[in-house]
Amino acid sequence: MDVRTGVPRTGPVRVVLAGAHGHGRHHLDDLRRLAATGLVELAGICDVRPVEVAGGPLPQSPDLGELIAGTGAEVTIVCTPIHTHADLAVTALRAGSHVLLEKPPAAGPRAHARIAAAVAETGLACQVGFQSLGSAAVPALRELIAGGALGRIRGIGGAGAWERPSSYFTRSSWAGRRRLDGADVVDGALTNPFAHAVATALALVDGPVEAIETELYHAHPIEADDTSCLRVRIAGGPVITIAVSLCATGRSEPYLVVHGEAGRATLTYTLDELRVEWADGSVETTVHERTGLLENLIAHIRTGAGLLVPLSRTETFTQVLDAVRLAPEPLPIAERHQVVERDEAGEVTHRFLPGIAELTARSARELALYSELGAPWTNVELRVAGTPVAAYEWRPDLPVTDSPRPYLHPVRTLGGLTVTQVRPGDHVHHLGAGVAISDLGGANFWGGRTHVRDRGPVWLADHGRQRHVAFTRLADDGFTEELEWIGPGERLIARERRTVAARPVGDVWALDLTFALTNLTGSPLEVNSSATKGRPGAGYGGFFWRAPGTSTGRVTFPGDEESVHGSRGPWVAMSGTEPDGRDWTLVFVQAGDDPWFVRMAEYPGVGQALAWDRPLVVEGTLTRRIVTVVADGRLGGSSAAALAATVEEIIVK
Repeated sequence: MDVRTGVPRTGPVRVVLAGAHGHGRHHLDDLRRLAATGLVELAGICDVRPVEVAGGPLPQSPDLGELIAGTGAEVTIVCTPIHTHADLAVTALRAGSHVLLEKPPAAGPRAHARIAAAVAETGLACQVGFQSLGSAAVPALRELIAGGALGRIRGIGGAGAWERPSSYFTRSSWAGRRRLDGADVVDGALTNPFAHAVATALALVDGPVEAIETELYHAHPIEADDTSCLRVRIAGGPVITIAVSLCATGRSEPYLVVHGEAGRATLTYTLDELRVEWADGSVETTVHERTGLLENLIAHIRTGAGLLVPLSRTETFTQVLDAVRLAPEPLPIAERHQVVERDEAGEVTHRFLPGIAELTARSARELALYSELGAPWTNVELRVAGTPVAAYEWRPDLPVTDSPRPYLHPVRTLGGLTVTQVRPGDHVHHLGAGVAISDLGGANFWGGRTHVRDRGPVWLADHGRQRHVAFTRLADDGFTEELEWIGPGERLIARERRTVAARPVGDVWALDLTFALTNLTGSPLEVNSSATKGRPGAGYGGFFWRAPGTSTGRVTFPGDEESVHGSRGPWVAMSGTEPDGRDWTLVFVQAGDDPWFVRMAEYPGVGQALAWDRPLVVEGTLTRRIVTVVADGRLGGSSAAALAATVEEIIVK
């Protein structure tokens, strides 16, 4: 039907292709095949670079609207970078052309909604290029699920592991990017090469998305993820997990596994193969036909056949893509976990993750994320001369009353003795070594009860949280992290840049931590403490280290607890003995002159007191640095003083 005249059309459907390079070549080949059958006619190509096409000259233009008007194209195939999909799809629809839109349909919900509005406005069709959804295996598996043949469904797991050379991520300006020139791109393993795994899993179930968890990593030096997994919870439906990687040795076909009490069904969606293993041990394998999405779109235009992948069917996929877009920046995988191949010139050609194919398979079997499977590269670990000395928990699973925040634990001596403690019984909101403030702009970023003047400690709904945003540097010897300090009601109070380094100092090592807290409220921001609200000596807030409460024989120096608590000297130290008889010493050295907050008899802990007896007002950025020497053995005061002097030289430099 000609949308301009309302007159039925006959003969080949005139098609223009937007984006003829890269994956666009696949569409060119498909158009040649269909043209040979008389179904389509390639009417023109829209691209920023000229394309040589066999068979003679063909209208070409970088202006899609102009090309459609000049050729009278009924269908436009959009196969361009992800962040251009919305503009080009809307242009084509408003020019009077139906659209076959490559996956993913859009770089976010707003762009998706723009296309949907143009579909509604024009009455034209927009089919999304998830080819796997053209397979008859998908409705067959849906019937097994919905009809109860597989019994109660425990979950759906997906796995995919492919090999991609380093050049894959440099093939275009947008490859491996999360954003480009300020525009969201959201390229990555989950949202592009393995987008079919996500979309097909979502197509097997009904119901709105309730929650999405993501874990994004990259072995290659890219912005986006090349190794990632997610968990989608469907309201009233099964949980879905997908684990994928582009760092495998070779290619294994991606698949989905539906775990039912009466049977397990495996869909290898690239082969349209459905294998069902029944509870009685029998196995049934079927291979299904697949309908091409362009053919289906043409049948829809000419005969009214239903679209296999209308834009509306991909809304949940765009929700998942948006969760990836909004997730913390992908975590780099340290090179020690990789096998790196180079060419004769020394250039990296491949990066492999040993065992990644089996790991994705385990995820599909166990419906678990990489971190839950114990993949070593999911952890942030500090090392000194190859020795692990500290782990950093950057996405803690904590109750709101603990004021959730990243922390270092376990921190160990070079001899392997743990010198931090997390959630001890006496103060469950004490979290190893980190940064915590009891009152920042009225929000409790310390955890536990809040001290109220003339009332004492009170449980209030005032707890904030520190949200990891990104690691701008991550290596064995340390990291730089961006965080947001978010108060009750999702009020953004401050942004923090945290720099942590593990440094060798003679035969011991030191943890060097700097935090720079920037006020985002637009008004002066007050740091308060229990002391500023009526509890003398309780000025804690800032850097804080909780040492093991199991230690005995605890001592402080250069003086006892009473003399060092509230002192403003450059350093304090504490020692203790663990139940196995091993001793440890911690020497804390500060770059400024904040009072020290020290507890020894009640529990072992040392930190800053940013607001010792009066509020500290932050107009712009508050910066503090503390270096902690971590030593095996029980050092004397003179040895601690000598180490402190060495660290002071490091700070000055």
